[in-house]
Amino acid sequence: MKDKLIALWKDKDNQYHYTKWLFQYSKPYLWKIILIMLINLGTTGLTLVMTLITKRIIDNATGGVSENLLLLIGVYFALTILTQIIGIVVSLFSTMLNEKFSFGIRKQIYDKIMRSHWIDVKKYHTGDLMTRLTSDAGSVADGIVGTIPDIIRLFVELIMVFFTLLYFSPLIAVFALLIAPVAALTSWLLGKKLKKLQVKVQETESAYRSFLQESLANLLIVKSFCNEDYSIDRLTELREDRFFWVLKRTKMGLASSTAMSLSFQIGYIVAFAYGAMQVASKVITYGTMSVFLTLVNRVQVPIMMLAQQIPKVVAVLASAGRIIEIQNVPEEEFAKDHIAADNVGLSIKDVTFGYDKETVIENASCEIQPHEFVAIIGESGIGKTTLIRLIMSFMSQYQGDIEFFNQNGERERANAGMRNYIAYVPQGNTLFSGTIRENIRMGKLDATEDEMTEALKLASGFEFVMDLPNGIDTVIGERGHGISEGQAQRIAIARALIRKAP
Repeated sequence: MKDKLIALWKDKDNQYHYTKWLFQYSKPYLWKIILIMLINLGTTGLTLVMTLITKRIIDNATGGVSENLLLLIGVYFALTILTQIIGIVVSLFSTMLNEKFSFGIRKQIYDKIMRSHWIDVKKYHTGDLMTRLTSDAGSVADGIVGTIPDIIRLFVELIMVFFTLLYFSPLIAVFALLIAPVAALTSWLLGKKLKKLQVKVQETESAYRSFLQESLANLLIVKSFCNEDYSIDRLTELREDRFFWVLKRTKMGLASSTAMSLSFQIGYIVAFAYGAMQVASKVITYGTMSVFLTLVNRVQVPIMMLAQQIPKVVAVLASAGRIIEIQNVPEEEFAKDHIAADNVGLSIKDVTFGYDKETVIENASCEIQPHEFVAIIGESGIGKTTLIRLIMSFMSQYQGDIEFFNQNGERERANAGMRNYIAYVPQGNTLFSGTIRENIRMGKLDATEDEMTEALKLASGFEFVMDLPNGIDTVIGERGHGISEGQAQRIAIARALIRKAP
């Protein structure tokens, strides 16, 4: 236990950082979250009123049917309908708020990925990024919109029910409340372990999704080497690994919740026996007995549910940490003012770059004058593609200088903004699913019909596009499915040419 307490204490800085981030991000939604919480607290108050009404109903029923009894039953029925209506409204409102909140997080992560250096983002597998965009973002949204307001509501409900029970039986109220510290301590001690298990579950989900994404994207390769059985077996292995960690996390959660539930059941039995003795001694009425048992249960439920919220909070903090990790990726340098786009050239001086510890380019220098055609040739691995990526500012951690210049003598260091001056045709098939028109317009979003026609003609793609069933509006699949590799490359060339970059 001492080691667990020390470990939790050492991790307090991260937990504080994650909590602070969650609060900052929740500010735009705060009033809506508070509104839902207040309505839920109002519903809790109504249920307490209904509990007291049941006492009046039972006590009145012992004297026979009366107008007062019928009135109380009518009020009880009306409050039941009202709580149901409030529950439906709150559920709809919470669902929409959760959806907006989770999309806001996903948009924030997506925006960060789009504006960060390619090399930094490529450190993460696409499947892992997808898990953070979906599962982790959803976990954080559920935590902020549901879990945290529930914790506050349950805490307030515990206080309200405790003082109501205290009015009827101080002894049982104190006895029921004594269970709270035990439940809270148990959940707190499990918190660190549950967080590790939650992170492990998310990591196995990332591996699972990553393999699915890669194998489907490279289905042709899988089939070419007759690796269908291997791929299916590998997917099963990843599923089994994920199942192991999910099961381990679930077992721990069930063990703690079962222990707490059992202790609460024992507490309820004690309270029931005490109440029965009070009725037998004619100290309390049957109505008071019903309220007494209801309140004992109601004071235990918030304690148990509060304890059960701890693993959810741990999951939220774990997911928040994974999202913050992406948000901490440095953004690209994007200069606001650029040199004039007239007769642009390129200067490379003493550039050295390496992936990790391996140097790929060392003291490379060259100068490309405006309108000059230059080919960089050589064997594989000497850094041709790497040099292009440096010029495009996909990577920034290099030594030396890469500058663009124009005929006016203006110079500007390579940065993300200079991509506006570059038309890029990457290796391989890089088309998106959608129409050919949409793919070409990726090069220039406001391109006219004439500009697209001109670009297709320059890329020698106009004729085959016009021969397609719907011409330029023909829909193609992922990676240009539906057209040949050569045709896909010509569309990629047209996409670059329509940019008319200097």
